[in-house]
Amino acid sequence: MNTSTSAYCTAFAGGRCIASGQLKAVALAVKTVVDQGDMEPILVFDDTTSALIELDLRGTPNDVAQRLEKTPGPDGAQNPPRGASAQEHRGPGRPRLGVVAREVTLLPRHWDWLACQPGGASVALRKLVDEARRAHAGKDRVRQAQEAAYRFMVAIGGHQSGFEEATRALFAGDATRFTERLQVWPADVRQHAQKLAAAAFEPKPHADGNPR
Repeated sequence: MNTSTSAYCTAFAGGRCIASGQLKAVALAVKTVVDQGDMEPILVFDDTTSALIELDLRGTPNDVAQRLEKTPGPDGAQNPPRGASAQEHRGPGRPRLGVVAREVTLLPRHWDWLACQPGGASVALRKLVDEARRAHAGKDRVRQAQEAAYRFMVAIGGHQSGFEEATRALFAGDATRFTERLQVWPADVRQHAQKLAAAAFEPKPHADGNPR
Protein backbone atom coordinates (compact mmCIF):
# COMPACT_ATOMS: atom_id res chain seq x y z
CA MET A 1 0.00 0.00 0.00
CA ASN A 2 1.09 3.62 -0.49
CA THR A 3 1.89 5.10 2.92
CA SER A 4 3.59 8.33 3.95
CA THR A 5 6.88 7.96 5.81
CA SER A 6 5.30 10.00 8.63
CA ALA A 7 2.53 7.41 9.10
CA TYR A 8 2.58 5.49 12.36
CA CYS A 9 2.78 1.73 12.30
CA THR A 10 3.71 -1.34 14.35
CA ALA A 11 5.79 -4.34 13.31
CA PHE A 12 5.49 -7.87 14.67
CA ALA A 13 7.84 -10.82 14.30
CA GLY A 14 5.50 -13.70 15.00
CA GLY A 15 3.73 -12.72 18.21
CA ARG A 16 6.45 -10.30 19.33
CA CYS A 17 6.31 -6.54 18.73
CA ILE A 18 9.68 -5.43 17.39
CA ALA A 19 9.02 -1.76 16.59
CA SER A 20 6.35 0.90 16.73
CA GLY A 21 6.46 4.48 15.48
CA GLN A 22 6.88 6.35 12.20
CA LEU A 23 7.21 4.21 9.12
CA LYS A 24 10.85 4.95 8.36
CA ALA A 25 12.01 4.13 11.90
CA VAL A 26 9.96 0.93 11.93
CA ALA A 27 11.26 -0.11 8.50
CA LEU A 28 14.87 0.32 9.63
CA ALA A 29 14.17 -1.69 12.80
CA VAL A 30 12.62 -4.46 10.69
CA LYS A 31 15.64 -4.34 8.38
CA THR A 32 17.94 -4.89 11.37
CA VAL A 33 15.91 -7.88 12.59
CA VAL A 34 15.84 -9.46 9.13
CA ASP A 35 19.59 -8.94 8.63
CA GLN A 36 20.21 -10.68 11.95
CA GLY A 37 18.63 -13.80 10.49
CA ASP A 38 15.31 -13.81 12.36
CA MET A 39 13.18 -16.37 10.53
CA GLU A 40 9.82 -15.48 12.07
CA PRO A 41 7.28 -13.97 9.67
CA ILE A 42 7.22 -10.18 10.01
CA LEU A 43 4.03 -8.17 9.56
CA VAL A 44 3.82 -4.37 9.62
CA PHE A 45 0.45 -2.77 10.39
CA ASP A 46 -0.82 0.75 9.93
CA ASP A 47 -1.71 1.94 13.45
CA THR A 48 -4.99 3.53 12.36
CA THR A 49 -6.50 1.00 9.96
CA SER A 50 -4.40 -2.15 10.56
CA ALA A 51 -3.79 -2.36 6.82
CA LEU A 52 -0.66 -4.36 6.08
CA ILE A 53 2.34 -2.33 4.88
CA GLU A 54 4.78 -3.94 2.46
CA LEU A 55 8.43 -2.98 2.88
CA ASP A 56 11.21 -3.27 0.33
CA LEU A 57 14.21 -4.22 2.48
CA ARG A 58 16.75 -4.80 -0.28
CA GLY A 59 20.17 -3.24 0.00
CA THR A 60 21.54 -1.18 2.87
CA PRO A 61 19.52 0.64 5.53
CA ASN A 62 20.20 3.84 3.58
CA ASP A 63 18.75 2.21 0.45
CA VAL A 64 15.61 1.30 2.39
CA ALA A 65 15.24 4.85 3.74
CA GLN A 66 15.74 6.44 0.32
CA ARG A 67 13.12 4.21 -1.29
CA LEU A 68 10.63 5.17 1.39
CA GLU A 69 11.26 8.86 0.71
CA LYS A 70 10.35 8.24 -2.94
CA THR A 71 7.27 6.13 -2.20
CA PRO A 72 4.05 7.75 -3.53
CA GLY A 73 1.68 8.95 -0.84
CA PRO A 74 -2.05 8.14 -0.66
CA ASP A 75 -2.84 10.72 -3.36
CA GLY A 76 -0.26 9.27 -5.77
CA ALA A 77 2.23 12.10 -5.28
CA GLN A 78 5.72 11.42 -4.08
CA ASN A 79 6.77 12.54 -0.65
CA PRO A 80 8.40 15.99 -1.00
CA PRO A 81 12.20 16.20 -0.67
CA ARG A 82 13.55 17.26 2.71
CA GLY A 83 13.63 21.01 3.12
CA ALA A 84 11.10 21.63 0.37
CA SER A 85 8.42 24.10 1.27
CA ALA A 86 4.73 23.38 1.03
CA GLN A 87 4.39 26.29 -1.40
CA GLU A 88 6.77 24.67 -3.89
CA HIS A 89 4.63 21.53 -4.06
CA ARG A 90 1.23 23.20 -3.92
CA GLY A 91 -1.01 22.36 -6.85
CA PRO A 92 -3.61 24.49 -8.60
CA GLY A 93 -6.97 25.40 -7.11
CA ARG A 94 -7.69 26.69 -3.63
CA PRO A 95 -4.97 25.08 -1.49
CA ARG A 96 -5.68 27.01 1.69
CA LEU A 97 -9.14 25.44 1.89
CA GLY A 98 -7.93 22.04 0.75
CA VAL A 99 -10.65 21.87 -1.89
CA VAL A 100 -10.59 18.65 -3.93
CA ALA A 101 -12.69 18.23 -7.09
CA ARG A 102 -14.24 14.77 -7.57
CA GLU A 103 -17.21 13.41 -9.46
CA VAL A 104 -20.56 13.13 -7.67
CA THR A 105 -23.46 11.25 -9.28
CA LEU A 106 -26.97 12.32 -8.25
CA LEU A 107 -30.50 12.07 -9.62
CA PRO A 108 -32.04 15.16 -11.27
CA ARG A 109 -34.24 15.88 -8.24
CA HIS A 110 -31.14 15.97 -6.06
CA TRP A 111 -29.42 18.46 -8.35
CA ASP A 112 -32.60 20.57 -8.46
CA TRP A 113 -32.71 20.71 -4.66
CA LEU A 114 -29.02 21.53 -4.35
CA ALA A 115 -29.29 24.31 -6.93
CA CYS A 116 -31.87 26.05 -4.73
CA GLN A 117 -29.69 26.04 -1.61
CA PRO A 118 -27.78 29.13 -0.46
CA GLY A 119 -24.27 29.05 -1.86
CA GLY A 120 -25.08 26.43 -4.47
CA ALA A 121 -24.49 22.70 -4.67
CA SER A 122 -20.92 22.59 -3.33
CA VAL A 123 -21.69 24.58 -0.19
CA ALA A 124 -24.86 22.56 0.48
CA LEU A 125 -23.04 19.24 0.06
CA ARG A 126 -20.27 20.32 2.43
CA LYS A 127 -22.83 21.28 5.06
CA LEU A 128 -24.67 17.97 4.66
CA VAL A 129 -21.45 15.99 5.00
CA ASP A 130 -20.35 17.96 8.08
CA GLU A 131 -23.76 17.47 9.72
CA ALA A 132 -23.68 13.74 9.00
CA ARG A 133 -20.16 13.45 10.37
CA ARG A 134 -21.20 15.14 13.62
CA ALA A 135 -24.39 13.09 13.93
CA HIS A 136 -22.68 9.75 13.33
CA ALA A 137 -19.25 10.46 14.86
CA GLY A 138 -19.78 7.99 17.70
CA LYS A 139 -20.99 5.17 15.47
CA ASP A 140 -18.22 5.82 12.95
CA ARG A 141 -15.60 5.69 15.69
CA VAL A 142 -16.93 2.35 16.95
CA ARG A 143 -17.12 0.89 13.44
CA GLN A 144 -13.61 2.02 12.56
CA ALA A 145 -12.23 0.55 15.79
CA GLN A 146 -13.99 -2.75 15.16
CA GLU A 147 -12.70 -2.94 11.60
CA ALA A 148 -9.11 -2.08 12.57
CA ALA A 149 -9.05 -4.57 15.45
CA TYR A 150 -10.65 -7.31 13.38
CA ARG A 151 -8.25 -6.77 10.46
CA PHE A 152 -5.28 -7.04 12.82
CA MET A 153 -6.66 -10.09 14.61
CA VAL A 154 -7.36 -11.95 11.36
CA ALA A 155 -3.87 -11.27 10.01
CA ILE A 156 -1.91 -12.22 13.10
CA GLY A 157 -4.22 -14.19 15.39
CA GLY A 158 -6.58 -16.14 13.17
CA HIS A 159 -4.98 -19.37 14.41
CA GLN A 160 -5.07 -18.40 18.09
CA SER A 161 -7.32 -20.13 20.61
CA GLY A 162 -10.55 -18.21 21.19
CA PHE A 163 -10.27 -16.21 17.97
CA GLU A 164 -13.89 -16.67 16.88
CA GLU A 165 -15.25 -15.95 20.35
CA ALA A 166 -13.08 -12.84 20.60
CA THR A 167 -14.28 -11.46 17.27
CA ARG A 168 -17.92 -12.09 18.21
CA ALA A 169 -17.34 -10.20 21.47
CA LEU A 170 -15.68 -7.37 19.53
CA PHE A 171 -18.70 -6.79 17.29
CA ALA A 172 -21.14 -7.35 20.17
CA GLY A 173 -19.45 -4.62 22.19
CA ASP A 174 -18.67 -7.04 25.03
CA ALA A 175 -15.36 -5.76 26.42
CA THR A 176 -15.20 -8.26 29.27
CA ARG A 177 -15.61 -11.32 27.07
CA PHE A 178 -13.24 -9.84 24.48
CA THR A 179 -10.52 -9.41 27.11
CA GLU A 180 -11.10 -12.88 28.53
CA ARG A 181 -10.72 -14.58 25.14
CA LEU A 182 -7.44 -12.78 24.47
CA GLN A 183 -5.76 -13.80 27.72
CA VAL A 184 -4.04 -16.82 26.14
CA TRP A 185 -2.71 -14.79 23.19
CA PRO A 186 0.91 -13.51 23.10
CA ALA A 187 1.16 -10.46 25.34
CA ASP A 188 2.22 -8.00 22.60
CA VAL A 189 -0.53 -9.14 20.24
CA ARG A 190 -3.14 -9.00 23.00
CA GLN A 191 -2.15 -5.49 24.04
CA HIS A 192 -2.18 -4.17 20.48
CA ALA A 193 -5.58 -5.73 19.76
CA GLN A 194 -7.01 -4.21 22.95
CA LYS A 195 -5.58 -0.81 22.02
CA LEU A 196 -7.14 -0.95 18.57
CA ALA A 197 -10.50 -2.11 19.94
CA ALA A 198 -10.72 0.38 22.82
CA ALA A 199 -13.04 2.80 21.02
CA ALA A 200 -15.40 -0.07 20.12
CA PHE A 201 -16.26 -0.46 23.81
CA GLU A 202 -16.84 3.19 24.67
CA PRO A 203 -20.16 3.96 26.41
CA LYS A 204 -22.90 4.75 23.92
CA PRO A 205 -24.57 8.15 24.42
CA HIS A 206 -28.28 8.64 25.03
CA ALA A 207 -30.29 10.90 22.76
CA ASP A 208 -29.42 13.76 25.16
CA GLY A 209 -25.72 13.19 24.46
CA ASN A 210 -24.86 11.74 27.88
CA PRO A 211 -23.22 8.30 28.09
CA ARG A 212 -25.22 5.35 29.29
